[in-house]
Amino acid sequence: MFEYRVSTDPDWTAHSDRGGSAIPREDAWTPEHLVLAGLSRCTLKSLQYHAGRAGIRATATADAYGSVTRREGDGRFAFVEISVAFDVSLEPRLEGDALRTLFASAERDCFVGASLTVTPAYTWNVDGEEL
Repeated sequence: MFEYRVSTDPDWTAHSDRGGSAIPREDAWTPEHLVLAGLSRCTLKSLQYHAGRAGIRATATADAYGSVTRREGDGRFAFVEISVAFDVSLEPRLEGDALRTLFASAERDCFVGASLTVTPAYTWNVDGEEL
């Protein structure tokens, strides 16, 4: 089991149980932005893990988008669309099924993505070429 804790002050500044910089309340970083950042970083961490197990060095960036509106089924506001585009370099480079398997593992093993009710759409670009 993995456990995480965040405490939030009366001014909504968030602190991790692991220390590091606090996340202050500011209008530019909404909770929705933090969900997208969490999904991006979780998937990147999963990619790094699986690449490392295969003896591959992965360098990557992510660009996430999400839209929130009322869901038809229950009328509650929620993410109804999420997409994440990754730009990746691998050393050594993989091809074909091995490359698709690596990215599928990164998607599958990101628990943030697995926790969402909407399935994120992932796009993988390797050295400028979309997979």
